Amino acid sequence: MEETNNSKKDSLARAIFSPRMFTALVMGFSCGLPLLLTIGLLQAWMKDEGVDLTVIGLAALLGVPYTMKFLWAPFLDRFTLPFLGRRRGWLLIAQLGLMGAIIALGLSDPGKNLTLLALCALGVTFFSASQDIVVDAYRREDLTDKELGLGSSLYIFGYRVGMLLAGGGGLVLADHMSFGAVYGVMAACMLPGVLTTLLTREPPVYKQKPRTLRESVVDPLVEFFGRNHAITILAFILLYKIGDSMAAAISTPFYLDVGYTKTEIGLVVKLFGVWAVIGGAMLGGVIMLRLGINRSLWVFGFLQAISTAGFALLAVWAPGLIDAQTASTWLSAHVLALAAIIAFENVSSGMGTTAYMAFMASITDKRFTATQYALLTSLMGVPRVFASSSTGFLAKSFGWAPFFVFCTLIAIPGMLLLFKFAPWKDKMPKLPKELPEEK
Repeated sequence: MEETNNSKKDSLARAIFSPRMFTALVMGFSCGLPLLLTIGLLQAWMKDEGVDLTVIGLAALLGVPYTMKFLWAPFLDRFTLPFLGRRRGWLLIAQLGLMGAIIALGLSDPGKNLTLLALCALGVTFFSASQDIVVDAYRREDLTDKELGLGSSLYIFGYRVGMLLAGGGGLVLADHMSFGAVYGVMAACMLPGVLTTLLTREPPVYKQKPRTLRESVVDPLVEFFGRNHAITILAFILLYKIGDSMAAAISTPFYLDVGYTKTEIGLVVKLFGVWAVIGGAMLGGVIMLRLGINRSLWVFGFLQAISTAGFALLAVWAPGLIDAQTASTWLSAHVLALAAIIAFENVSSGMGTTAYMAFMASITDKRFTATQYALLTSLMGVPRVFASSSTGFLAKSFGWAPFFVFCTLIAIPGMLLLFKFAPWKDKMPKLPKELPEEK
C-alpha cells in the first residue's frame, strides 16, 4: 500500500513538473498579465485623473475584443504562418503586438485625451484576446483529456500571478512612479512568454486541420450546435460567473470609496488575494480528481456565489472600522476584515474558474479547437464586458451594499442550468460523438 501511495505521488510530481505543464504555467502568466492593465490598473489611473465613476464603469466596454474573438479565431485555425508552426507563429505575433500596445497605452493620458486612451486600450485587449485564442487551442491540443484538470490549474496559477503583477504590483508601483512608467514595466514582463513561445514544441495536429474557410468557420459551429443541450451550455457559460465578474469589475473604485489606500489595496487585495485565488485553483484541481468536473461545478459555483455577498458586508463595516482606527497598522480591524473577505472570495473564485475552464476545454472538438474554445470563452467574457459596463451606474444608483447583494442573486440562474447537462450523478461531461475519449 505504501509503495502504491509513493508511486501515485511520484506520478503526480512528474506530471506537475513536466515541460508541458511548465508551458501551461508560463502561457497562463502571459495571458493574465494584460487583463488588469485595462481594468483595475486603468480604473485607478482614471480615478486619480478625476474621471467620473460612470465613465470608469463604461471603460469595461474596452474588453469587447474578448467577447468577439470567435470572429477571427477560424483564421487562426485555418492559416499557418511560414515560421514556428500554426500555433506558435500566431502566438508570437500576438505577443509582440501586445507589448507594443501596452507601451502605447502608457504614453496616453486619461486626463487629456480619453479617445486616444480608449484606442490604445482596445489595441491591448485585441492582441490579448488573440493571444488567448492561440494559448487555449495550444493547451487543449498539447494535453490529454486526463491532464486538462491539472493543466487548467497550472494555467490559472500562472494567469493569477500575471494578474498579481499587473494589478497589485502595478498599484504599488503607481505610488512611487508615473502610471506611464508602470505600463512600460508591464510590457517588459511579457518577455518570458515570448521566450517560451520560441522554445516550446508545436503541438501535434489532431486528424487534419481545416483546409478551407468553410471548414474553419462553418463546420465547428455545425458540429457544436448539433449536440444535445448546446444552447443550454452556452447560456450556462454566459451566466455561471456573471455575479462574480460584475462585482470584480468595479472593485477598485469600491475599495477607494470606502476608505482603503492604494497601498492597502495593492498589498491586501492584489498581492495577498491572488495567492488565495492560486490556492483555490490548485485546491480545485485536486478536488476535481475526486469529484469530477460536473460535481465540482455545483460545489464551487455555490461557494463562489455566497462569497460575493461578503463585499456587501464589507461595504457596511469598512467605513466605520476605518473611522475608528487611530493608528495605521497591518493588524487594523479594517485590514483584517478586508483580508478575510478577499480570502474567501478568491479561494472560491479560483476553484470555480478551474472547473469552469476544464469543462469548456473538455467539450471542444480537437479538429476545431481554436474556433470552438474561442466561442465558449467569448461568452465567458460577456459578463466582464457588457454586464460590467453598467456596474458604475448600478453602484451609483443602488449604493455599494445593495449592488453586491444583486451580484450574489444574479448567479442563481446559471446554477439552475446545471440540472440540464451536468447532473450531480455524472462526474464527467459527455464528449462529442466524433471524438473517442483519449486513453
